[in-house]
Amino acid sequence: MKIVILDTCTITNGDVSLQEIETAGQTSYYDILSKEEIINVSKEADAIICNKANIDEEIMSRCLNLKYVGVFATGYNNIDLLAASRHGISVANVPGYSTDSVAMLAFAMILEFATSFSRYNESVHNGDWVRSRQFSYFSYPISELAGKTLGIYGFGNIGRKMAEIGRAFGMNIIAYSKSRKTSDFVRFVSEEEIFSLPDYLSLHCPLTSETANLVNANTLSQMKSSAFLINTCRGGVITEEDLVNALNNGIIAGAGIDVLETEPMKENHPYLAAKNCLITPHIGWAAIESRERLIALVAENVKSFFAGNPINIVN
Repeated sequence: MKIVILDTCTITNGDVSLQEIETAGQTSYYDILSKEEIINVSKEADAIICNKANIDEEIMSRCLNLKYVGVFATGYNNIDLLAASRHGISVANVPGYSTDSVAMLAFAMILEFATSFSRYNESVHNGDWVRSRQFSYFSYPISELAGKTLGIYGFGNIGRKMAEIGRAFGMNIIAYSKSRKTSDFVRFVSEEEIFSLPDYLSLHCPLTSETANLVNANTLSQMKSSAFLINTCRGGVITEEDLVNALNNGIIAGAGIDVLETEPMKENHPYLAAKNCLITPHIGWAAIESRERLIALVAENVKSFFAGNPINIVN
């Protein structure tokens, strides 16, 4: 069996090993390729495993041996599922591997807004404490999380983990979910209330036709002017221009952004000039333990499929 692995550089820089996948078959590794390059290296492949490469109708129709596409991800909007089904190709994802990693980053952003930690660190390194006449100074806002309301849009694995962490900080937890969910300590609210009630709103939903541009001028206007928005799910759930306007005009207090509609970031992206906007380069999923877990599960997916026991098939 021939396996082509694309986007290798997006999974490891040498800090984690992909060797477990090699036990499934003859494996070839490539970094980021153009569509034509993907076709050229995959013509005889039985399986393609990728991260963000777009695998579309043309690729599938020209790779005649292709039976399986696996993604190094939970989301799979870069794979044409309808085309895959037409060609008899199974597509598999990896749910749940990054729960702890994503929740950790989302809460790091919340804690940054609550404590102004990085601003104080920069201030001290700039000599402000040395020049201070008092033992402590509080030039930047510091606010406890206890008693604040954490809103969670989407209550899957990551949403539930966020609720647990928020509860540990003494926060009041509310959530919105399209499917019926229960919890002993979470209050489920309407879609309108999930925007209007929280002090911190964290997004944990997939990007679908229903959630595209979920955060827009209208929903942002429903939020408290003191509220903070956190997005570690998919960039397309936010209308980026509307968020920039909301930040620069005091409609909300700040935003923590790990994902963009188009990645990598383009030069002069409007978020770079937005007020109180924390930006990280889509690293929520990327803790070393998370990537090790991901590789092991990707290997299990492909082995199970070719052994006749497919798992995590999404089409």
